[in-house]
Amino acid sequence: MSDFVNEFWNFYVVVIVLGSIIACALLLYVQSKGAATPGKTMGHVWDETLEEYNNPLPLWWSWLFYITVVFALVYLALYPGLGTYKGMLGWCSHADPGCVNSEYQREVDKANAAVQPLFDKYQKMDLKAVAADKQAMEMGKRMFLTYCMQCHGADAKGSKGFPNLTDKDWLYGGEPEKIIESIAMGRNGNMPPYGGNPDAIGGETGAHEVANYVRSLSGLSHDAVLAAKGKEKYMAVCIACHGPEGKGMEALGAPNLTDRVWLYGSSEATIVETVTKGRQNKMPAWKEFLGDGKVHVLAAYVYSLSQDAKQ
Repeated sequence: MSDFVNEFWNFYVVVIVLGSIIACALLLYVQSKGAATPGKTMGHVWDETLEEYNNPLPLWWSWLFYITVVFALVYLALYPGLGTYKGMLGWCSHADPGCVNSEYQREVDKANAAVQPLFDKYQKMDLKAVAADKQAMEMGKRMFLTYCMQCHGADAKGSKGFPNLTDKDWLYGGEPEKIIESIAMGRNGNMPPYGGNPDAIGGETGAHEVANYVRSLSGLSHDAVLAAKGKEKYMAVCIACHGPEGKGMEALGAPNLTDRVWLYGSSEATIVETVTKGRQNKMPAWKEFLGDGKVHVLAAYVYSLSQDAKQ
């Protein structure tokens, strides 16, 4: 709650929280002192004999409600819950310069102290040896399902815009050191848009010509006349990243256009969209969050995923 834009929202939260608790207490008090009359029916009858009576709540039940109100007030006095108020105990769930009792940080430090020796051991091992270690792979899989599956899927086969990690096709290289680099430092993929620059490829018509040439590189059906025209534009514009043969460039993360692996799809319409609008991909960097040891084990797991794949 320390990131309020101004003091009004802090006051707003305090009023809402305390007002709700006090309102519950007042409602309970009014009901206990109200017009409840034991033995008097409300005139509502169901199933011939089931009647609604105006009986007061049992005392033990009322006192349970009072206890919850008192507990809530004591809790809010001791722990955070009222806007920016940190509580008498100074407890907080995260590391903060003004926090004197960070439960979260203690738990993180305790967990790290317990597992760090194991990660240190694996970090000293060759990544391929780690990939052959059953315990390390169980650890790597749990980390993958925690941090990576949101984009690459639980089976690591990816989806539109997110690479399949179980094949032999790698944008930046599938060698152990490259996988470590990708996970630790992240990647920023950038396919520039050419739709707004008619001089580059010739507008929409030129985009279709380039798309047909690109499809021809991987043996897909295409219009030969359009592909011939598209080749000239490809050699003038696209060759810088994808190479003269269309085999891509790992240093830039430029994909190989001669295989059957397509990150966004291989239809003519999709390729035209890519050429005209460009693509922006971002792989987040995990080094600071996970540390070198965990990155090493996670990279070993990712490396293992593609070892049984066919070329």
